[in-house]
Parts: sequence; structure tokens; C-alpha cells
Amino acid sequence: MKNYLPRPDLLAGRVILVTGASSGLGRAASLAFARHGATVALLARNEAKLESVYDEIVAAGGPEPAMFPYDLALADDRSLETLAGTIAHHLGRLDGLLHSAHRFDNLTPLHLQTLEQWQTLMRVNLIAPFALTRACLPLLQQAPDASVIFTGETHGHAPRAYWGGYAVAKGGLETLTRIWGDEIGADENPRINTLIPGQVATTLRGRTHPGLSPETLPSVDDLMPCYLYLMGPDSRSVRGQVVECQA
Repeated sequence: MKNYLPRPDLLAGRVILVTGASSGLGRAASLAFARHGATVALLARNEAKLESVYDEIVAAGGPEPAMFPYDLALADDRSLETLAGTIAHHLGRLDGLLHSAHRFDNLTPLHLQTLEQWQTLMRVNLIAPFALTRACLPLLQQAPDASVIFTGETHGHAPRAYWGGYAVAKGGLETLTRIWGDEIGADENPRINTLIPGQVATTLRGRTHPGLSPETLPSVDDLMPCYLYLMGPDSRSVRGQVVECQA
């Protein structure tokens, strides 16, 4: 999948919502989706950073994106349904959803992690992705070919000491993927998968692995073939799977 070569118009005519679109993998995926023809709905907390990504897409000649400043830590059913309704009203459709937003505090042993920390970690990394997908489900079901991608994490897939609530939440996305994959028929929309990026040169990786030189790691752009494959029509048969990008 790392060697996948997407055609230039792979996502032409599609509308794709990306959370965490202001930085890291979410930003890179938003730019990649737009380069391949998608109208991207950019969602993140930081409006200034969203505007920067918006400007990059427009300057590169991509379809004009939409911006949705939104804090997933404050999400509730009503506001998420309003968000889905706004997408339907202004963009008319939804063909894809990439969950790239995340919350990470630090590496600490479980006995030092508080209830409040766990509630926030679960809310942003697991509960909000579920609830946003559920709110967007009617739109995604109407699309001829819709894809939802949850962003997993190596330590959610193979838990290790000190990753605590973050790893538990990311592991929960894998369970959620398999349950939804079981519930949604092979000929129904959307297809839902979890993508584990692996080690990549991001700010998060720098915080968790300060001894690793960024130059030794894949860049966010190196991983975009994986994202494009799972978001585009060539992966129609892949559903309910946990996919490791660098496996």
C-alpha cells in the first residue's frame, strides 16, 4: 500500500471531512485529498491554522475547501448533528471522513493518571470519533462510495507501559472498527477501517520518542499513498480492517 500510485483525479467530485486538519497527518492528508480532486471540509480547534491550510489548498489550485472550527473535547450530539447538517446544506454530500484529531498528554504510569485525564483522552480520541461518524452516517450512506478512516496508534494495537489512557482509547477505535465492519453489509456504505501510521516525523512522535532523529523517520507525505488508497475507490473491498501503513 505504501507503493500505491493514485491517479490524479482519484477523489474528483468527492467531499471529505478531515478532523485535526490544521497540523500533522491531518494537514498532510487534507492537502493530498485536495490535490487529487476532493473538496475538503477542514475541522480543527485552531481557526488561524485552519485558514493557513485553506490558503495552501486554494493557492495550489485545489477545489475551494470549507472550514469548521470545532473543539471535539466539547462535542455533544446536538452540535455534531448541526455540523453534519451544515455540511449537507453547504456541500451537498459527504463521501469520506478521516479522523486525525487526537489528544495526548504525556507518557506516565497508570497510577499517576487521573480520572479527569482519562475522561478527556476518551472523549477526544474515542467517543468523539464514534459520535461524529454516527452523526454523519446518513450523509455517508447516501454516497455511492464512502470511506471512514480512524487513525490508530502502534501502542493501541500492541500496548506498552506508560501509554495509559491514550493507548486504551486508540485500542478502542480498533474494536469500534470491527464492530461497525460487522454491522455494515459488504454492499453498504460506508466502509470503515483503522489506519495505523506507525513511526513518522510529527510533533507527537518528537514528544514520545525524543531520542529519535526526525530525519530517520518517514515524513507525513511519505504516508499519503496509504491515506489515498483507503479513502479512494480502489479500496472498496477493504472494510472493518486494522491496517498498518508501514507493515
